[in-house]
Amino acid sequence: MVELKRIYWSRQALRLAYSAAILWLAASIMLALMPKVNAGAGHSVSSVGDIFRGMFYGVLAAIALPGMVAVALTIAAAVIRAQDVRRRDPVRRFNRQQRREGMARAGGRCEMEAGFRRRCSRPAEHGDHFYPWSKGGSTTLDNFVAACARCNRTKGAVVPSPSKQERLERRRRDYLAPDASVSVGERQPLP
Repeated sequence: MVELKRIYWSRQALRLAYSAAILWLAASIMLALMPKVNAGAGHSVSSVGDIFRGMFYGVLAAIALPGMVAVALTIAAAVIRAQDVRRRDPVRRFNRQQRREGMARAGGRCEMEAGFRRRCSRPAEHGDHFYPWSKGGSTTLDNFVAACARCNRTKGAVVPSPSKQERLERRRRDYLAPDASVSVGERQPLP
């Protein structure tokens, strides 16, 4: 649970920082292109080339810092994506035994959330990786969630929030035996 929180919130922070850097970059460009008001009189008329050269150097100076921040965040995202690829479980699909056990554990019903954070009422058709396989999720029974086709498509390959994990574990307490493990989500270690 602690690892999922760290992973989820670090990815959210990276997305937010990248969005902020892009907005900063756009605002810097807009401000650099705005005409400057000259307070003094008697300035000579510049040529068109001088005006464009001044605009170019103004924009270049304005985007230097936000551009470097955006590049640094892009590199950080690429490093995280490369680590996700290295973490991928060599086995992509759940085997028959895992599917049988996972579906029996769920009572043949979808374990995902429907409206108002209730359990989905549709029959389970798929075995979904709670922590997405593409992000380093394990192909084990601990990472197996029974899902209907609609919930499986809706979830996609998104790292679930820690609150979704807590709610799923809380719902599992209602239909699993008291001694059964309700934990969900497992990630492959880096090789």
